[in-house]
Amino acid sequence: MSNELQGMKVAILAADGVEKVELEQPRAALEQAGAHVEVLSLKAGEIQARNHDLEPAGTFDVDRAVSEAAVGEFAGLVLPGGTVNPDKLRLDGAAVSFVRDFVVSGKPVAAICHGPWTLVEAGVVVGRTVTSYPSIRTDLRNAGAHVVDEEVVVDGNLITSRSPRDLPAFCETVVKQFAHAPTG
Repeated sequence: MSNELQGMKVAILAADGVEKVELEQPRAALEQAGAHVEVLSLKAGEIQARNHDLEPAGTFDVDRAVSEAAVGEFAGLVLPGGTVNPDKLRLDGAAVSFVRDFVVSGKPVAAICHGPWTLVEAGVVVGRTVTSYPSIRTDLRNAGAHVVDEEVVVDGNLITSRSPRDLPAFCETVVKQFAHAPTG
């Protein structure tokens, strides 16, 4: 266990329909590096997870509603995928504002698979180079992003990845980028 993120507080923003491994594996990597991870959602309680979007995969406890959180409390943000999860997030004003404010703050924001959909709604991909699951690449292009098909893409404070098969590289990059993030 490394301690490169010791003392850092990181948020994972997710809703019902989150792809289980895309929340579990980044959270485990961040915690193994010493970070304190808080799961935020649209409301307190728990969220329903999925495997491959369709199969129920249990639940995750939510630490608190995103409407009760402030960007200043966290050193980094992770946006897992699953198609339903970001679709719910992008319809919630508090979630979209939180994501927008996080990106504008310069702190790192990591999104995998369908997670970048929320970045589109937040209006923060214009001129940025990103990757994602193939089915949302047109949405990213239409929002002004330069889309590439790579395992992990880092553009400034944005970290994006394509799918669960990229999780090892995504998690490694997230820990590395969060370790070098601005604080405060």
